[in-house]
Amino acid sequence: MNPVLGRRPRILAATTAAAGLLLVAGCSSGGGGGKTTASGGVPLVKAGQLTTCTHLPYPPFQSEIDGTVQGFDVSLIDLVAKDLGVKQDIVDTPFENFKTGAFLNSEQCDLAAAGMTITPERAKNVDFSDPYFDATQAVLVDKKSGIGSFGDLKGKKVGAQAQTTGEEYAKSKGLDPVSFESSDAVLNGLRTGQVQAVVIDYPVVQGWLKDKANADAFKVVDNLNTGEQYGFTVKKGNTKLVAAINKAIKDAKADGTYKKLYEKWIGPYDAAAASASPSAS
Repeated sequence: MNPVLGRRPRILAATTAAAGLLLVAGCSSGGGGGKTTASGGVPLVKAGQLTTCTHLPYPPFQSEIDGTVQGFDVSLIDLVAKDLGVKQDIVDTPFENFKTGAFLNSEQCDLAAAGMTITPERAKNVDFSDPYFDATQAVLVDKKSGIGSFGDLKGKKVGAQAQTTGEEYAKSKGLDPVSFESSDAVLNGLRTGQVQAVVIDYPVVQGWLKDKANADAFKVVDNLNTGEQYGFTVKKGNTKLVAAINKAIKDAKADGTYKKLYEKWIGPYDAAAASASPSAS
């Protein structure tokens, strides 16, 4: 994910019930400053709702579909909200705020759900939930590019989403990737020939390749096991909300709900992890 600087946050309705997309000008007021509580004494910034910061679009984890924000992350946090006896409301914000914890610290959101990789640097500013997803990086190329693996990317035009671990990984291997502001822009860069290949999270690529036009034009030539795991984040010290999120993840894995949601939004269960190759050298 990446920041879109200067962008004003939007309040978005989640998929609970059949809520439609809601846009509200300006920033959330925070309404309550964390003084209200839900089931189990979990503090909330607004009464009756679990307010989630995200950054759109980032399918299959969160994106607007038919006027409603949906995705794997959204569905998992809906489970947390249900346990707390509230509904989930979603705020679209720049990704940079997730890394710094800005909107959590200002109590505009209770948590952040944005397909965010757990890293020691980020953990200095926010508290992470237990990992809920094992991620790998895919190398997607134009079928006419002649590229057959990550090792073939040297000297090629490579794209990545700005300030993501995919971009960091490409740079760490000596590449100079073209940075795009969103995952949609990454794909458009590949479509229009701005780049010949992209390095981005494999589940995102899985979603792209469900479209026949994309599958006809592009192919995955490498799946890199970079050891990444996604986590949800909360304000430092919010142990009760972390515990509630962890319980929902654990319960979903135990009763089969996690598998069902994974297959709905991502694809064959654990396929990415099972097919990943060792990290490229």
